[in-house]
Amino acid sequence: MKQRPTTLNDEVKQALDEALQRYSGNHHGKNASYIPYLASVPSNLFGISIMFCDGTHAEVGDTDYAFAIESISKVFTLAHVLDEVGPQVLRSKIGCDPTGEPFNSVIALELHKGRPLNPFVNAGAMATVSLIKADNAKDRWDQIQTTYNAFAGRELPVNEEVYQSEADTNQHNRGIAWLLQSYGYMHADPMQVCDVYTRQCSVSITCHDLVTMGVTLANGGVNPITGKRVVAAKNVAPILSEMTLNGLYDTTGDWYYKVGLPGKSGVGGGILAVVPGVCAIAAFAPPLDVAGNSVRGQLAAEHLSRTLNLSLLHEFA
Repeated sequence: MKQRPTTLNDEVKQALDEALQRYSGNHHGKNASYIPYLASVPSNLFGISIMFCDGTHAEVGDTDYAFAIESISKVFTLAHVLDEVGPQVLRSKIGCDPTGEPFNSVIALELHKGRPLNPFVNAGAMATVSLIKADNAKDRWDQIQTTYNAFAGRELPVNEEVYQSEADTNQHNRGIAWLLQSYGYMHADPMQVCDVYTRQCSVSITCHDLVTMGVTLANGGVNPITGKRVVAAKNVAPILSEMTLNGLYDTTGDWYYKVGLPGKSGVGGGILAVVPGVCAIAAFAPPLDVAGNSVRGQLAAEHLSRTLNLSLLHEFA
């Protein structure tokens, strides 16, 4: 059986080049339009990065372009909260199952008496933010930003234009926040939480930042570039479990069928895949499928998983 690579080599570089060349001409999908800023991002941008747990990495395409982290942020806020309250407390307040509804569904909340079913739908993400032990909005945000910076190994800025664009159009999320409050699943001021959540989605990252954040999870919670532990090793498995079950909205099952890796997408065009103990893959291309996932990003991840034998299900292939 073909062995997966555990560090950078010519086979990896070739696979990256092939993915970029093969899928750059794919024009399927559309930029997210409900957030005005995202609609204006050039749709031809395409970058792919891979980083191994020894810190070796390679990148092709537009990997230096800064984009909004959006829903991929949910992974790293979850990491922070798991370290604070632990998996058992988190699961007692937020579930770990797919909703069967869109990521911003109100119906899913009503059907389950206000309990968000996982931390990657918007309701669950805001409930997760509300669990952070904070004295005020600034304290809550500072804790999130510090965690993100530790994962990336550098200070990540907020794109204020993205934040303002989202804050001006997040009435639906505000409604979800109040609904959570009415059912007892919001653990801080709803409007403060909604605003902090909006700000976390507006953090600006590159493919290189994202792959560094992902490989920190692959490396058991230790950033291989800085050598610093970012999240407790015992909490990495719950994070990867959530990514496996709910990482790509309504098409998570299709993703796992094709790619075989824990993943997370964001409507900013980013995609992250994690191979525990081995590496992480990050891709960026703004056009999205109907579920909100980068079209070219998914194709690139599938190509690398298949070509480099990275799928966690490879033993059965």
